[in-house]
Amino acid sequence: MLLGVDVGGTFTDAALLHDGRLTTAKAPSTPRDQSEGVLAAVQAVLDRAGAEAADVERFVHGMTVGTNALLEGRVARTALFATAGFTDLEELGRQARAELYRLCAGHPPPLVPPELRVAVPERTGPDGVLEELHEEAVRTEIERLDGDFESAAVCLLWGFRHPGHERRVAELLAGGGSELHVSTSHETAGVFREYERCATTVVDAALSPLLRRYLERLSDRAREAGLPPPDVMLSGGGVVSAATASRHGSWTVLSGPAGGAVAGARMAERAEVPGAVCLDMGGTSCDVSVSEGGRVRETGGREVGGRALALPMVDVHTVGAGGGSIAWRDAGGALRVGPRSAGADPGPAAYGRGGEEPTVTDANLVLGYLDAGSPLAGGVELDAAAARAAVERLGRELELSLEETAAGIVRVGSAEMARAVRVMTVERGVDPRDFALLAFGGAGPLHAVAIAAELEMNRVLVPPSSGVLSAVGLIASELRRDLVRSVLLSGAKFTSGAVAEEVADLVARGREELAGADDTEVRAAFDLRYAGQAFELTIPGDPRPDPAELRRAFDAVHEERYGYSDPDAELELVTVRVAVAHPAAELPPGAPPEGEERATREAIFEGRGADAAVVAGPPRGRLDGPAIVELPEATLVVPPGWSCVPTAGGTLLVERR
Repeated sequence: MLLGVDVGGTFTDAALLHDGRLTTAKAPSTPRDQSEGVLAAVQAVLDRAGAEAADVERFVHGMTVGTNALLEGRVARTALFATAGFTDLEELGRQARAELYRLCAGHPPPLVPPELRVAVPERTGPDGVLEELHEEAVRTEIERLDGDFESAAVCLLWGFRHPGHERRVAELLAGGGSELHVSTSHETAGVFREYERCATTVVDAALSPLLRRYLERLSDRAREAGLPPPDVMLSGGGVVSAATASRHGSWTVLSGPAGGAVAGARMAERAEVPGAVCLDMGGTSCDVSVSEGGRVRETGGREVGGRALALPMVDVHTVGAGGGSIAWRDAGGALRVGPRSAGADPGPAAYGRGGEEPTVTDANLVLGYLDAGSPLAGGVELDAAAARAAVERLGRELELSLEETAAGIVRVGSAEMARAVRVMTVERGVDPRDFALLAFGGAGPLHAVAIAAELEMNRVLVPPSSGVLSAVGLIASELRRDLVRSVLLSGAKFTSGAVAEEVADLVARGREELAGADDTEVRAAFDLRYAGQAFELTIPGDPRPDPAELRRAFDAVHEERYGYSDPDAELELVTVRVAVAHPAAELPPGAPPEGEERATREAIFEGRGADAAVVAGPPRGRLDGPAIVELPEATLVVPPGWSCVPTAGGTLLVERR
């Protein structure tokens, strides 16, 4: 029996796989302490399945604790121990503008204040130690700070290749107090590029104490409830133990979106779709990712909240457009939606919990896409009068009617999500019309067809349990360890044997950290560039690669990405990436429709009222729009000109007629 629980901004979703059957449930999120909502969702899904906590064999958790703390600045007071002369790396950054055409826009302030930046007397070069570590000077600095910090980041020059000095500084820090958390750059992000490695290590140190306290609290509550200790989803789409995750808070910054991206890729593969744009729209935000061949695209680093993270992550673009996103009039009189959200408390006006500002959910209720007589998943009753009043107030500001305002809110929200899809496709040279749009999340199917129409996409997929698919993705995720190492090999040093040796060393580390290494799968990828280039392209390959094969693959990808290749240029292997993973669980197909209850409801499409067919549960056959399909945790809107048919695996296929 496998349990997955994903925390969102509005709802906490739970999925339970037992005896080949999938049971799901929702509970309101509890922002002050996410573990309360987690246990409430667990109890709801166990009750629905008629199961006991003691029956659960594995409990996997996806969360937003690290993300929220980083965005809100609620982090541990952190000291930075860096090579003398390089203590201001985090603040100096790349000296690039935050926004090219807004000179007033700035970067977030550094997490480490100047008084906690410690210059470490030492120096290491690419070939080894140039100046020995002055341990007494480090001890003196630790005594000077006198415990005025909760966590420490250690990032020394060339520490990713020669970590001896970093380890010794960490030992000296650990001797000063057992409660002090220490993050070293070679363990956190063993890659070159000094600023990115330093910034990542600082984030790791700043988040880890907070994450450790949360996971300890959740583990205690899980134990009291009879559940096993939780495993935690990492940003790269793999799962590790709570103990490992609590040591490296930076690894979990995209824990929440990763579960949905993994599940979307698995569902696209099951639907026999070679490529899919996965759209995860919840109550607070919308996450967009791209999957091909059953695997979500990954990246070796990105910025989150303006802070660089040089870590393996699922390649996800997030925008502040969700069911709870607040609609407002800007200074120029234009209608805007998000990024501010009503969240779980008080939530949209339609929730009847005191919210008064109009949201996307309120607009969907006014347009007839949602039914006030049908509670949302999680038992939320909808108040149509409160939704209308909130939308009307905004309409008076915009000088629009109630229906025009509601339709405008939905169109603006959908346009924002379509823009996110363009970022992940068009801006990267990918034609979205060649892909299917796979929509999930509580609000994803509501807007999916409108987004597809704007992008001229002809197919929309809505998988079973789409409203809680991120929780399902946690069950379907691998127990995995991702490892990276910058090697900088070129010329005569770039040989199959040299690369295989680096891969083997990383694989041994990964298997050591994963119990039961016999059934592990090993995948490798290599960051390559032409000599003299500043950035790399990641090429998947065999764990014992042939440099000639890597060369051919790199030239082809470079040609596709940039429009040219240079087969005569010297090739440089910059970074080796290895994933060591246990096989993921197989998910059961969606249950076939048992019955079909049909009714009609007036809804507004393109400014006109129409009688839409309303189907409770997945339809048994072809359903032409206008229609509304009320699924257990989500609602699918099929506008005029589109039709919906169920597939063998339980996924609904919506196509342009």
